[in-house]
Amino acid sequence: MQESFLHFLWQYQYFETQSLKTTENETVEILKRGIYNTNAGADFEHVQLKIAQIEWQGDVEIHIKASDWQKHQHQNNERYNRVVLHVVWENDMPIRRADGSLIPTLELKNYIKSNVFHQYKYLSENQKDIPCEALIFEVEPLYWFMMMDKALIQRLEKKADIARNIWLSCEKDWEETTYRLLAQNFGFKINNHAFLRLAEQTPLKYILKHRDNLTQIEALLFGQAGFLEGDTQDAYFETLQKEYKFLKAKYQLTSIAKSEWNFLRLRPANFPTIRLAQFAQLLHKNANLFSVLLYAEQFKTLKNILEADVSEYWQNHYQFGNTTQEKAPSRLGKGSIENLVINTIVPLMVLYSKESKRQDLLDKAVDFLEKIPAESNHIIEKWQNLGANIKNSADSQALIEQYNTFCSHKKCLECTIGVNILGVKNKQAILRE
Repeated sequence: MQESFLHFLWQYQYFETQSLKTTENETVEILKRGIYNTNAGADFEHVQLKIAQIEWQGDVEIHIKASDWQKHQHQNNERYNRVVLHVVWENDMPIRRADGSLIPTLELKNYIKSNVFHQYKYLSENQKDIPCEALIFEVEPLYWFMMMDKALIQRLEKKADIARNIWLSCEKDWEETTYRLLAQNFGFKINNHAFLRLAEQTPLKYILKHRDNLTQIEALLFGQAGFLEGDTQDAYFETLQKEYKFLKAKYQLTSIAKSEWNFLRLRPANFPTIRLAQFAQLLHKNANLFSVLLYAEQFKTLKNILEADVSEYWQNHYQFGNTTQEKAPSRLGKGSIENLVINTIVPLMVLYSKESKRQDLLDKAVDFLEKIPAESNHIIEKWQNLGANIKNSADSQALIEQYNTFCSHKKCLECTIGVNILGVKNKQAILRE
């Protein structure tokens, strides 16, 4: 038994409310259930009750056992003097206020339908990755769509919060924010930290001073990444090294260590050197990344922007000084581009839509997700094995969020489908909340 289950029961009033009596055999009529309180103090505030025909206004505190009141030291906290009803699963002792008066207690287990309790135990105690997997498609489609919509918005807001942290660190400079967030995601999972460090150590304003010269941009990026240290018998390496030595002194830059980059278990096409060359070309061809990416009207436009070719040198090199026998991949692949849209452009759109109060940008962000095929990973496979119809990345993003936030932590009482499975009588209450 978890206290959250009792909160759920009170919030949705899913118990026999017509014949309630306190442990002192006084009648209880609930006029207003109150507002769920997530801050310090009693669990529900602004409750209106009638106990033994006397009307009370105040708070309701909920515990599994009545003795939890003293265990939590509520008797020493003035906030709890406003409690007019103590709702418990088991009444193991009488509870009094600081002034000695007895707090009316409602023992809730006497008023719960057995099927509700059994459903709750099934959801909370089974060991399935998705606790409701045997029941999930028995609910009305409306509740599935509501769950998906809620999970997608929550996912987008979390990603936007990551972008916001970068935006604030950039003193709300949207171009610098775009540059850093894009750099971070150019590293994908393996080198995202190193890429972000590189962008932080190499402000965009210096890149833009040399945006017409791809060689100088590469010199800045490879030099700042630590790849131009030492000696290599390679003419292009020496050219970049010479350029970087001048630019480093001019802008008083500090590079990161080459050791921060990971090559292990990466295919050559995903080497950080190739990603840096692709990133350099993107910066070379787009002076105002934020404006270019944010206001792209078509998804196809985004793809064309992000798949810029690398310079000639990197078309037959994976690392400095080592010529490849075959032509090296010069462009980002389709999956990589889609990854950048999902993790860079969409979060930027969501963040900017919130800051500028522009609903159209949020709508466009969702529209872009709907144009990208669903992701493929172990979480999505779990949903597919249940028979979920996952059409695009808007669906897959929603289901990743649903699994990570709700299913894997058994937060069924906070899930639209979980609440529905427990059989809330007043389903309009779900729609309002």
